[in-house]
Amino acid sequence: MNTDELEYALVKAERRVLEIQTKLHRWACDDPRRRFNDLFNLVADPAFLLVAWARVRGNKGARTAGVDGETAHYVEAVRGVEVFLDGLRSALRDRGFCPLPVRERLIPKANGKVRRLGIATVTDRVVQASLKLVLEPIFEADFLPCSYGFRPNRRAHDAVAEVRHYAANSYEWVVEGDIKACFDEISHPALMARVRVRIGDKRVLALVKAFLKSGILGEDRLLRETSTGTPQGSILSPLLSNVALSVLDEHITQAPGGHDTARWGASGRMWRRRRGLPNFRLVRYADDWCLMVCGSRADAETLRDEIADVLSTMGLRLSEEKTLTTHIEDGLDFLGWRIQRHRKRGTNQHYVYTYPARKSVSAITGKVKEQCRKTGVGLTLDDLLVHLNRMMRGWCVYFRPGVSSKAFNYVSHYAWERVIWWLRKKHPRMNWKELRRRYCGGRWWPTGETTDLFNAATVRTTRYRYRGTAIPSPWPRTA
Repeated sequence: MNTDELEYALVKAERRVLEIQTKLHRWACDDPRRRFNDLFNLVADPAFLLVAWARVRGNKGARTAGVDGETAHYVEAVRGVEVFLDGLRSALRDRGFCPLPVRERLIPKANGKVRRLGIATVTDRVVQASLKLVLEPIFEADFLPCSYGFRPNRRAHDAVAEVRHYAANSYEWVVEGDIKACFDEISHPALMARVRVRIGDKRVLALVKAFLKSGILGEDRLLRETSTGTPQGSILSPLLSNVALSVLDEHITQAPGGHDTARWGASGRMWRRRRGLPNFRLVRYADDWCLMVCGSRADAETLRDEIADVLSTMGLRLSEEKTLTTHIEDGLDFLGWRIQRHRKRGTNQHYVYTYPARKSVSAITGKVKEQCRKTGVGLTLDDLLVHLNRMMRGWCVYFRPGVSSKAFNYVSHYAWERVIWWLRKKHPRMNWKELRRRYCGGRWWPTGETTDLFNAATVRTTRYRYRGTAIPSPWPRTA
């Protein structure tokens, strides 16, 4: 199959997948108790497998091999996409497919610990992507609006905007939640029990369980069984973790004073406030969550203990060191942002502001410093600026919707200092006048032959529009 034929087949396949996903989502929304029985044929459907392949092939991880040593490029160049997908479909339908162990890769964290990533084979990734295409629209019907991580049309900015919105409306006490080793400790029996609530097809359930039990080939080349958790980094893990953590969403939403509590009427939020009872809101992004409490610190501490009991049913534990109870006056760090109430300069009024946390600023300046250190002085200035500009642009795009101008100015000045340091190291005998003439174009801003140093201070900040519950679904409920 040539490139043009493959692209045309992919367009047709995406249209068919979207139509089926829309039906599955509509049926799941219309009947919250419906169990879906005939889904395995969709997982092995040629259209679903082709779309799954396209998503795996277009991901950065396509260049990384699993335990079999095959990359997506190898499949394209040697095996052929059509032959590969036909063989995979036959293996699924004949029950001959069995996932291989994931390859473990340890990623150092800032606190000295490591994050364990599980790299599946390309074949397993395609099957997981196909499974996700089938399961996601079903479970999306049950996921609640307070959850934002790894869900279509939702992003971290929505979660941060919601925390700010509630903090500005009397929800002043915050429980900053941190789940210890969330992806590693999810109970398989408890997770599969929640999956079975919606999925009745035993072949699909067996496939999901097979991926959970596939094992890990460690960096020490030893094979370890996986009795708990979902491999962090796999395509299916974010969906399964949301299924597991939705137990927390449901508990907080349905509890008196939670999301489902009406504003007025008997036992409503205003009724509870007049009687000194707490109201609360949960904002969750994957395993990072904030519980916003309109009440006292004691109310927040009580709810924290209650949440610990709820999570224990999924085999999860709260980190005692990182789970904090704070007031919005003292501020909190959430998803890289600092959220805190300050007095507006020149007035006596107080507002809740969001701006880059110190840890986030330290992270980008650390990357700039490391890039300048590891870029050899034998390379050109353009070689250095290309890498620096890429990382600083991405960082500024993420933090643009906030009060970030001060942080942008600092990052800009720091990057200038490090690049000048690199130039002085490259030309130790060159005086300032010559350095400025040769590398700054007569100005004081580093300029290569084709690239200028990205100036973070010129990035204009904006306010992210809080969308609340008005976030559209990719699958409309109306036919």
